[in-house]
Amino acid sequence: MAADPDREPATVTPAVFQILLALSRAKLHGYGIMQDVAGVSRGETRLGPGTLYRSIQRMLVDGLIEATDIALHDEADDDRRRYYRLTSKGRAVARREAQRLADLVDVARDRRLIAKRQDRGGRA
Repeated sequence: MAADPDREPATVTPAVFQILLALSRAKLHGYGIMQDVAGVSRGETRLGPGTLYRSIQRMLVDGLIEATDIALHDEADDDRRRYYRLTSKGRAVARREAQRLADLVDVARDRRLIAKRQDRGGRA
């Protein structure tokens, strides 16, 4: 049974969210996604190829991202790199997940699990 591209994913795994974040800035190939995730997390999160490409495959089926083949400069036509980009659905899912996480962080702040952020005027 094929996945319904109009349905929303039941859950957004941490790996999927990291990929959505990486692709929110630009089209990237797999290695570029891995580099972005490692950079954003200051090396604390590293997506291995298995996790990355299983997640990408699921995201393609769910309609969160789409793939494009781009021939690299001075390379043969059969030597193409696959780039991925967010779909409008993927961007909406990323926004909802970011808001869900932000709401949880607000609760953690209210419960004094983490410090309240300082606003630009230096007030908590």
